[in-house]
Amino acid sequence: MCVPGTFGFGESNRFTIRRGACERKRTGRFRKYVRDRLNRLAVAIAVLFGLICLAYAQAPDNALEIAQVAPGVFVHFGVNELMTAENEGGIANVGFVVGDEAVAVIDTGGSVREGRRLLAAIRATTAKPIRYVINTHAHPDHVFGNAAFAREGAVFVGHRNLPRALSARGPFYLNAFRRIMGDVLDNVELIAPQRQIVDDERLDLGNRILTLHAWRVAHTDNDLTVLDEITQTLFAGDLVFLRHIPVVDGSLRGWLAALGPLARIPASRVVPGHGPLATWPVALDDERRYLERLAQDCRALIAAGTPLAAAAATAGASENLRWELFAEYNARNATAAFAELEWE
Repeated sequence: MCVPGTFGFGESNRFTIRRGACERKRTGRFRKYVRDRLNRLAVAIAVLFGLICLAYAQAPDNALEIAQVAPGVFVHFGVNELMTAENEGGIANVGFVVGDEAVAVIDTGGSVREGRRLLAAIRATTAKPIRYVINTHAHPDHVFGNAAFAREGAVFVGHRNLPRALSARGPFYLNAFRRIMGDVLDNVELIAPQRQIVDDERLDLGNRILTLHAWRVAHTDNDLTVLDEITQTLFAGDLVFLRHIPVVDGSLRGWLAALGPLARIPASRVVPGHGPLATWPVALDDERRYLERLAQDCRALIAAGTPLAAAAATAGASENLRWELFAEYNARNATAAFAELEWE
């Protein structure tokens, strides 16, 4: 400790010297105090930064971008592309409806990563429990995100034929797309519906009724549509395509036969399986034209004795410029249509 000298004769110089030494020591101690405080602050900032980074690393995937297309009805619109690692399988439209008590999810996307991002979007919108996860059909871009919702306590809902379709085709889809998408498809589970729709059923979300209808063979043999009665918003699954060329994986004749009953659904707008939101039922016009043209061309080619390979290259060709992904799917559609119509 530095203590000043006693005031008195002959002590002035010693006091001045001691006072100067004391001040230097005090200054030194103050500087040391400041350095210690700054060091502690730097450590605290580093720890805080590390915690922030850790939290960011452990945070759920970024939420999908969603649009509210009607009160309480939310949609993420997929891209019109083939499923790839880059788009994480996010090519189909997925969405959810919020009632007074609960939420229903309609399709979950083409990977668990997309499903988690959809779940994050739901949680950013509402804290209400997810009561139902509805799959409109068995194709990978609509069901591969199911596992993201497996621990939410929701009831999985689908067409009565959906379990069979998932069992028969699911492993093939998973193996085929893993070769394309790699670890993007990690954690995918083929979750069959616990509640299976045979004809029409209504689900209550709390002052909000969803009407579900199971269709005969059309786009697939397990197509399901969902109508939100309050807003008259129809989730049509892949029974409706806009801009993206329709894909025939069930029955061309069955799909054409379904267009009339589809058009009579009392909706004002439709969320197609692929493509933008549209007014109902005029949203069916382009799809009807394409499917009718495909059928007419195939029938004419069959009547002329044209071989299947030539039919695949020419049937529906006049629709080329009207649709995205035409080159990727039209020949496949023509082959399926030709094989079906050949036996009329």
